[in-house]
Amino acid sequence: MGQILILDDDKDVSNVLAKHVARAGHHVSLAHSLRDGLDAAARTAFDIIFLDLRFPDGSGLDVLPRLKSGVWPPEVIIITGAGDTESAELAMRCGAWDFVQKPFSSKVILLSLSRAMQYRESRLAAVEHVVFHTPDIVGHAPALRIALDMAARAANGDVDVLIVGETGTGKELLARAVHENSARGLEPFVVVDCAALPETLIGSMLFGHEKGAFTGADQSHQGLISQANGGTLFLDEVGEMPPAIQRAFLRVLQEHRFRPVGAQTEQQSNFRVIAATHQDLDRMVARGLFRQDLLFRLRSVTIPLPPLRERLEDLPLLTAHFIRRECNLRGRDIPGVSEDFTEALQAHHWPGNVRELSHAIAAAVVNAGIDPILFANHLPISVRVPLARAHVVQSPAPGPVETDSKDKVGLSETLGPFREMRDQFEKVYMTELVRRAEGDIEAACRISGLSRPHVYATLKKHGLKLR
Repeated sequence: MGQILILDDDKDVSNVLAKHVARAGHHVSLAHSLRDGLDAAARTAFDIIFLDLRFPDGSGLDVLPRLKSGVWPPEVIIITGAGDTESAELAMRCGAWDFVQKPFSSKVILLSLSRAMQYRESRLAAVEHVVFHTPDIVGHAPALRIALDMAARAANGDVDVLIVGETGTGKELLARAVHENSARGLEPFVVVDCAALPETLIGSMLFGHEKGAFTGADQSHQGLISQANGGTLFLDEVGEMPPAIQRAFLRVLQEHRFRPVGAQTEQQSNFRVIAATHQDLDRMVARGLFRQDLLFRLRSVTIPLPPLRERLEDLPLLTAHFIRRECNLRGRDIPGVSEDFTEALQAHHWPGNVRELSHAIAAAVVNAGIDPILFANHLPISVRVPLARAHVVQSPAPGPVETDSKDKVGLSETLGPFREMRDQFEKVYMTELVRRAEGDIEAACRISGLSRPHVYATLKKHGLKLR
């Protein structure tokens, strides 16, 4: 028995569908507008949502990402008219389970519902029995838990994995966790830094070479692919792999066979690939910079890692973890933290993500010496600047200086908590950015100086979009 939401503005269709679903033994809720549907989804953990695409207050496609957010998002079945099949297919690409065209029979709709429920129940049951040890990955934020859930299931299988996320989010750390929790965990974990491969030695480094294969080859060399036999080959920043090597590497992935430079015969290596990148590989494919067939091969499972700014609830846990680690390394007592130290960490935007936080805490512990308390002054200047700027913005200017309403960014007479005020400014800024960029992502990145993922993430946070 599941919790089912029917989100359709056509009350007649909703009522008929509700009767079929109720007869199948499920609890049914109805909503006839997108706003009511989102409110219902926020109150109740639905298993399945039947979603129409056209509403007086917007498009079902626009709310699909919000409906699919959370630790255990519902399965969404699109119910659509004859003219909306193209939109329905787009919805499935965005995570919908199925789509059913109106008018539908009870047999068709209940079959889709039954399959979605069976999938959901088997998925939940499988996760309950998966043990995924991640002692070095700290946090409980929903976005991180989703990534860890996907990683646990990937570790339990033996498919290739693509981890995507901004620089410093912990992609290699997660890759190692997948490897160590898999059946290959006791075998080698071989790292290939694709951004650091010298073009003249790529073939030799990956495939190895025979003695005398080229000038300077005084002895045979075992390549990284051969070293990964039985274990995992981790392709770090795979988007940086030179085009010349992508075709050769695609065959290695397909056949698990390769020929060392200068060798007469092929060798075999039984390895699993985990790749990671901070780049938009689909965009690189469109620009001819990355092979589409290689991308398809790499991303049997794609795991997105959230940036630190999207999991700020984990900041206290991460801070305590890094302080404890740094103090243990240096054999010193764990210090307390001051209020301004915490405020400085919360005010920073963390463009370098968890890696930047780790380095900032290490610097603070070193700068504090034997002091029993960490203060903001112990942090690197780059981390302290945002808090200092916030204090300047919040301090009234001396004298009766008139300010334009736009300069106040919606500040009331009584200032609220800093994080709330920062979010207000951020929303005003992003709204103006959308207007000035005229819906163009390249223009938005150029004006703001932010990366594409950063722009998209911030727009999503405030319910905005470029187009």
